[in-house]
Amino acid sequence: AALGLLVALAPLFAVIAAAIKLDSPGGPVFYRQQRVGLDRRRNSGSRGEYAGGERRQNGGFGQLFGIYKFRTMIPDAEKQTGPVWATEWDPRITRVGRVLRKLRFDELPQLINVIHAEMRLIGPRPERPHFVAQLSAEVPEYLQRHHVPPGITGLAQVEREYDASVSDVARKIRYDLYYARHRSRALDMKILLKTIDVALRGRGAR
Repeated sequence: AALGLLVALAPLFAVIAAAIKLDSPGGPVFYRQQRVGLDRRRNSGSRGEYAGGERRQNGGFGQLFGIYKFRTMIPDAEKQTGPVWATEWDPRITRVGRVLRKLRFDELPQLINVIHAEMRLIGPRPERPHFVAQLSAEVPEYLQRHHVPPGITGLAQVEREYDASVSDVARKIRYDLYYARHRSRALDMKILLKTIDVALRGRGAR
């Protein structure tokens, strides 16, 4: 399915790439960002590494991988601040980037991650190692969302808006946990259909 979508959307990818270059010529069209995915250590019992090479002695963090996205911010957007969440009127977001985020088109390159078996179409959204370390310490049961493969879209994404703080994640975690415990093809189809509706309405975009 991901391969078919990638081929079908190739013309749209070309249009988006041209728009990004015209609007913000100083940076790349695509970028890769390190994210935390499925926790395979639940089965292997091995210990993994996360940001800074630090090890979790009790396990729980997932496998690191590079997520693909269309660039929606100015080049080197976090050079001065380090990892921070985007705000509603974030000045780092370009004009084209704001449209891509509104329609959720910035996430489309993650079809490549699905083909590489690093993600699925539906599942909890993968987070950056910096925020996983913070959220796992502040939000109970947060790491349980790594017990299923991450996805391009998920139940939390269609029911709630983008994360902008730890409190946002705390409110959304129950959706990820519900999905992890009740996932099925029927639920995936409901989430996929609702994702299309959310994208068309531009709800919750930052």
